[in-house]
Amino acid sequence: MVLADIDDFTWKHGVQNADVVLACGDLVDPLILEAGRDCGSQAIFAVKGNHDLKTRFPDPIMDLHLQVREHAGIRFGGFNGSWRYKSQGHFLYDQDEAEALLSSFPPVDILVSHNSPRGIHDRDDDVHYGFDALNSYIARANPRFIIHGHQHVNRETETGATRVIGVFGFRIIDI
Repeated sequence: MVLADIDDFTWKHGVQNADVVLACGDLVDPLILEAGRDCGSQAIFAVKGNHDLKTRFPDPIMDLHLQVREHAGIRFGGFNGSWRYKSQGHFLYDQDEAEALLSSFPPVDILVSHNSPRGIHDRDDDVHYGFDALNSYIARANPRFIIHGHQHVNRETETGATRVIGVFGFRIIDI
């Protein structure tokens, strides 16, 4: 199950069935924990969004930012935040900073990101456009999936062998 950009403070979507919860940012920790419990997940992986606090995730949520974690033979990795569209805030990166941070990130099967790759699921405003670095990562590492929030869309796009999945709210994905 993928969660992204939910304004609620509690999980209001009932019991779901999912082995893994992926949280793409702009979510409160109690909601992530409740969703994980209600879906019977074996693992919860998360990244922070541009509206999240600069605090550690509580257990059992595992932070994926620039980390690689494996579950059931699938390699997961992650990247926090969005591009620096304002002067202050947490998890905001210039395009060059994102490129430097991801330049040596190892290949994974699923990259969980708050932001999308540039030009994929962008919105026509000054806040919701993606990272060029994620396009570079796709070209270099060929992940099977990039799953993101931030753009407030539920949309899928293929670029090469990579499926880019934008989620707004929650969605069950069968992998």
